[in-house]
Order: sequence, then C-alpha cells, then structure tokens
Amino acid sequence: MKKYFYEFSKGIIRENPTFVLVLGLCPTLAVSISVINGIGMGIAATFVLLGSNIIISLIKTVIPDRIRIPCFIVVIATFVTIVEMTMKAYSPALNRALGIYVPLIVVNCIVLGRVEAYAQKATVVNSFFDGLGMGLGFTLALILISGIREFLGAGKILGHTLFKGFEPAFVLGMPSGALLAIGLLLGFFNLIKMRKTCK
Repeated sequence: MKKYFYEFSKGIIRENPTFVLVLGLCPTLAVSISVINGIGMGIAATFVLLGSNIIISLIKTVIPDRIRIPCFIVVIATFVTIVEMTMKAYSPALNRALGIYVPLIVVNCIVLGRVEAYAQKATVVNSFFDGLGMGLGFTLALILISGIREFLGAGKILGHTLFKGFEPAFVLGMPSGALLAIGLLLGFFNLIKMRKTCK
C-alpha cells in the first residue's frame, strides 16, 4: 500500500507537472483565467491521464517498438475525444471557454510524457495511481494559479465578488498575468525546496 501512496503522492508534490517538471504550461497559461476553467481542464486532463496510463500499461507488450508513439497518440486521442464529446453534451459553456485546449490534450507533454516514461514500463495498478496523482497535481496547480489570477485580476472567486471596493490588478487577467503568476509561484516553491535542502 505504501508504494501505491508513493506513486499517487509524487504527482502532487515531488513531481508536480506544473511546478516541478514544468510541463503543460501552454494550457496552464491559456485556461487559468478563472477557477472554473482550471477545474474543467484539470478534470479533463486527469481523465485522459488515467485512461491512457491504464490502457497503455495493459497493451504495452503487444505494441511493436517502432510504432510505439503513434499507438500511444491513438489511445490518448480516444480518451480526449470522449472528454470533448462529453463536455460538448453536458457543459457547452465550459467547452467554449476551454476552446482548442481540450483537443490539444492529445499532444500535451504531461500525458504523452507519463505514458512514454512511466505507463509503458509499469503495472496497471501503479499506472493508475501515477495517472491519478499527476492529474490531481496538475488540477491543483491550475486551481492555485487561476484562483490567484481570478481574485487579484478580477476581484472575484468562482464568479463571486468577495470584497466590495477591491481594485483588481487587471494585468493578472491578461496572458502576461499568467506568466507572472506562474513565475512567482515557481520562485516560491523553489525557495522552499532550497531551504529544505540547506537544513
């Protein structure tokens, strides 16, 4: 049980896709304008990570090495299509808000990287916990970044104004604000990491 917890927790803290591995920054920059968008993209990416990791670890022995990557992309694209069609059917507003970034999960380096680096070598159970942890880590990073941007850039959280008379910093609502928020958070997490290693 300990090893499964390790596989799950590494994606949240030690190997967080956004703050440690610095992967998947394109959708992070684009969709982190609001917490709802961050949650939607995080859930979509988690579903694709979970499904892809499980299927790839199940079929890894029958995939010829020379066509490994195309096969991985077909599996990932299948789960992305399921997510996109479900989102269009049940949450068209969120689908419009996320736009092209949902289909682009197919080539997202978090998903393809985990399938290539981990799922093709691991057991199904380990791949499940790895995908779940990486997806949750990505989702938490998106929620943190989009929460900061939505609160400081628009004065709201989940569309609700928290403080009357609050003057938002509109730069955080712009694309450059995403870079600023991610850069400050990366610096903060690196500072904590450096302090821990110095002790």
